[in-house]
Amino acid sequence: MDLGVRWKLHGDGRTPAPGAVVRPNERLSWPRTVGLGAQHVVAMFGASFVAPVLMGLDPNLAIMMSGVATVIFLLATRGRVPSYLGCSLSFVGVAAVIRAQGGTSATVTGAVFVVGVALFLAGLAVRRFGAHIIHATMPPIVTGAVVMLIGFNLAPVTASTYWPQDQWTALLVMLFTGLAVVCLRGFWSRVAIFLGLVFGYAISWAFDLIFGKIHSADASGKVTDHWRLDLSGVGKADWIGLPSFHGPSFQWSAILVALPVVIALVAENAGHVKAVGEMTGDRLDDQLGTAISADGVASMVSTAVGGPPNTTYSENIGVMAATRVYSTAAYWAAAGFALLFGVCPKFGAVVAAIPGGVLGGITVILYGMIGLLGAQIWTNARVDLRNPLNLVPAAAGIIIGIGNVTMKFGADFSLSGIALGTLVVITGYHTLRALAPAHLKVQEEPLLDEGTSSYDEEAEGAGS
Repeated sequence: MDLGVRWKLHGDGRTPAPGAVVRPNERLSWPRTVGLGAQHVVAMFGASFVAPVLMGLDPNLAIMMSGVATVIFLLATRGRVPSYLGCSLSFVGVAAVIRAQGGTSATVTGAVFVVGVALFLAGLAVRRFGAHIIHATMPPIVTGAVVMLIGFNLAPVTASTYWPQDQWTALLVMLFTGLAVVCLRGFWSRVAIFLGLVFGYAISWAFDLIFGKIHSADASGKVTDHWRLDLSGVGKADWIGLPSFHGPSFQWSAILVALPVVIALVAENAGHVKAVGEMTGDRLDDQLGTAISADGVASMVSTAVGGPPNTTYSENIGVMAATRVYSTAAYWAAAGFALLFGVCPKFGAVVAAIPGGVLGGITVILYGMIGLLGAQIWTNARVDLRNPLNLVPAAAGIIIGIGNVTMKFGADFSLSGIALGTLVVITGYHTLRALAPAHLKVQEEPLLDEGTSSYDEEAEGAGS
């Protein structure tokens, strides 16, 4: 069985030939391949480490399981889809809502485990029936609205939890990160979140040195005099050791909050496969269902031991585009580095020590970017918001999601925020579409564009 772990040397093994790319089944020399693997790890540093911290999960375990998830993905797609799987930011809001309801880390990972199951089943459905079912059930107006409400639902977390811990550090980190995203070029622009973290550490250390302790809320919300940057845990941490594991716990209320993220993950995977296919010149339509299912399995494996869910990372697409190297060998090297970092508790302690003010500055941009990805989906698909069939369900669902509106059903069951907003968007759109006059049922451009047409035809032929 071909597992995609054999690569032929590209050219002289030093650089891609003029006008050519290093394809997934090719590689440069092993020293260069290992170096590119390290570069991929750096590219995913910022989001992959910030996400578990924001979710209240072990960052060491997160980075270890990102390596495991990447291996699972590469094996499942047999090396045809180069990708690094890191901690998904789409679940940060879910974790915040579950914890606000009294949930523990086990409750968070249990809910996300179920999302992994749903994602796996969605991938199987795409493999069986074709990618057109994604557009039929989740057209761009629905997908964009759900992604938007997931991102903007996080605004209160920044405003009430992180920003008040150190508003001036938060402001400076926000400005620096924004400048890095816009003004830097190439690889450095793609690691802007990581650069923002480094800048935040330096500013916090400098402010502690110049101004002394700050009187503000700490991570627990208690107002005290404390250091902005507390590295005491780093000195106590071992150099080598396993991260902390825990099993998942399943609660229906938490699962219902988490399930809407399936829509965002399907969109992320679809966009990744399409982007890689266009850049390499390979037709990867037949890999879409496999990629979605592999992401689901990887997330199940990670959350089963207490880690965060995973998804394909756009940061690493940027690295591939900049280097023209799409070799999956580099991703195997990246996975190896991630596993090594995962067994270094001292490294995890450095990540866990990120000052609250630094997180405040970064999350202002990060959460807003997640929300605006929904608007990007609408723009790319040319969604007409003048059409009330699109406008009404999206408007209602987004306000419910952002405002955390709650609907109670009896004494023990309720829906609110992300879960309720998603339900309103999906059921509202399909119900209104069934009742709307014909002139309002204008066909939108498919979320996945015409790039899935051949895959759909193959699936239909297989099913006939």
